[in-house]
Amino acid sequence: MSRSQFAGASVLVAGAGVSGLSAAQALAENGAKVTVTDGNESRLASITEYATALSLTELPPGTDLVVTSPGWRPDTPLLAAAAAEGVEVIGEVELAWRLDQESADGPRAWLVVTGTNGKTTTIGMLEHILRAAGADAVACGNVGLPVVDAVRAGHRVLAVELSSFQLHWSPSVRPTAGALLNIAEDHLDWHGSLDAYAAAKAAVLTGEVAIGNLDDPLVAELLAAAPAPRKIGVTLGEPAPGQFGITGGNLVDRVEQAVLAEAAAIRPAGPPGLADALVAAALARAHGVSAEAVREGLGSFQPIAHRASPVAEVDGVVYIDDSKATNPHAAASSLRAHDRVIWVAGGLLKGASVEDLVAEAAPRLAGVVLIGQDKDVIAAALARHAPEVPVHTVPEGDDEPMVSVVRAASAMARPGDVVLLAPAAASMDMFTDYTHRGRAFAQAVREVHQSPEAG
Repeated sequence: MSRSQFAGASVLVAGAGVSGLSAAQALAENGAKVTVTDGNESRLASITEYATALSLTELPPGTDLVVTSPGWRPDTPLLAAAAAEGVEVIGEVELAWRLDQESADGPRAWLVVTGTNGKTTTIGMLEHILRAAGADAVACGNVGLPVVDAVRAGHRVLAVELSSFQLHWSPSVRPTAGALLNIAEDHLDWHGSLDAYAAAKAAVLTGEVAIGNLDDPLVAELLAAAPAPRKIGVTLGEPAPGQFGITGGNLVDRVEQAVLAEAAAIRPAGPPGLADALVAAALARAHGVSAEAVREGLGSFQPIAHRASPVAEVDGVVYIDDSKATNPHAAASSLRAHDRVIWVAGGLLKGASVEDLVAEAAPRLAGVVLIGQDKDVIAAALARHAPEVPVHTVPEGDDEPMVSVVRAASAMARPGDVVLLAPAAASMDMFTDYTHRGRAFAQAVREVHQSPEAG
């Protein structure tokens, strides 16, 4: 057995979350001397065997490598100090890639997806397709399972969802096939600009096969400039030769001339779901999966919770939880699916603009209920672009904010309306995450109306 490149190295793992702990364990297994730091003392208390746990403000002398949690920005003092001293800083995904490249059973197939929206849906579709084909495949990365754990478990095909943060800290990753779904303003507070954010996302297009959604002009531009030797475009329109698209009501592969699935059978329905399905199919086909397995996998896939999930219908008003619409681009897609909406929005915008979103949505809005830290930003845009739309703002300090939301929205709604939680913002100002926010909304609907869940 060959010696690992990490054997004997002094490695600092910055962040003791799920991916950080997995990285620390993998490093220890490969002979590294591991120190883990985190501002959360309770996280450090769980580390007893494989690493030294310390709350640090300075880089330990003799550190050879830093493995950072993805959310830590490059200007974090500890990471900035490492860079100033010439110590390499990488992420858990980069660590997984390097361990995979030196593994005794050879590198795995990495099928990677990124984009502002639709990543988790696409990865779920891809995992279903790969398993329908009989592949030893697992979804990992930003969906929950750390990539390093998927590598350690020996899975041969990795369906990897990567965020812009993870890609920023993964300079060597070159996917077997990588796909870019879309680009819209998000995480600008972390990256500093849309150009920097897009550049991080474009790193997914540097492997053997690059796949991009041609209906997004910025993605089409990035795909054209990508260094990948093979490029495949997807479109919701009629595909040209060498592309994936929709014709005659079917998803089709014009690379290898195959009909893949009926468009009407795809869930979630609508343009975003169809685009995700086309990208998942293109990734699977690039790996050699049959058209039959694509059809079977897409047919067995069910959308994730909190993505346009019906909660209840009460007195002709439908309540929908799309808490996963955590940025304006996702919220815009959600709003387009309905003719008359009571929109529940607000949270952490992370530097994103809502001007275009509000201007486009204005004709559909029958009312708006605002929550969260950046509610005033959305309120100002509504005043400019939809001044006639009634707006209710839930004040800070409300003990039951979602109950107040549902009561206000219900008072505005009439039969045939949709009350839509599509916040266009992150949730961490008020909730643990978007799933917590979605559950709170659904519970509030049931509490206010004492109604059964929608079937």
